[in-house]
Amino acid sequence: MKIIATNRKASFEYFLLDKYQAGIALKGSEVKSIRNNGVVLEDAFVVIRGTKVILKNMYVKQYDKTSSFALDERRDRQLLLNKKEILKLERELKDVGLTIVPTKIYFEKNLVKIEISLAKGKKLYDKRESIKQKELLREKSRHIFG
Repeated sequence: MKIIATNRKASFEYFLLDKYQAGIALKGSEVKSIRNNGVVLEDAFVVIRGTKVILKNMYVKQYDKTSSFALDERRDRQLLLNKKEILKLERELKDVGLTIVPTKIYFEKNLVKIEISLAKGKKLYDKRESIKQKELLREKSRHIFG
């Protein structure tokens, strides 16, 4: 498994609950661009429309050597999940009031996969607590190693 990009902002903004692995329906030279690390997940999010799971606002840089087949860099991309998983995600979104965020994109056996997570938004005081924990860990590591 070769990790291409991670969404570090997601773990700061949300409590990540369940993780799912999905494939992405890509077109043209998007795979080559992703292979060259031309992808950004920071502002991406996932919506469910009927029986389709759609990844919105993921930036995939246009491949340098593409001739006339140019795609929109932030177009909607369909995620490939089992019907049971889609129904479970839809149920969770309606009942609990959670959201779905992409956390990382990677290659697995030459296929582009994305890890999505059910997430619950953090409040401001939760974010402050996360920052405080990171600072404590940093101080401990400085004290031990430095």
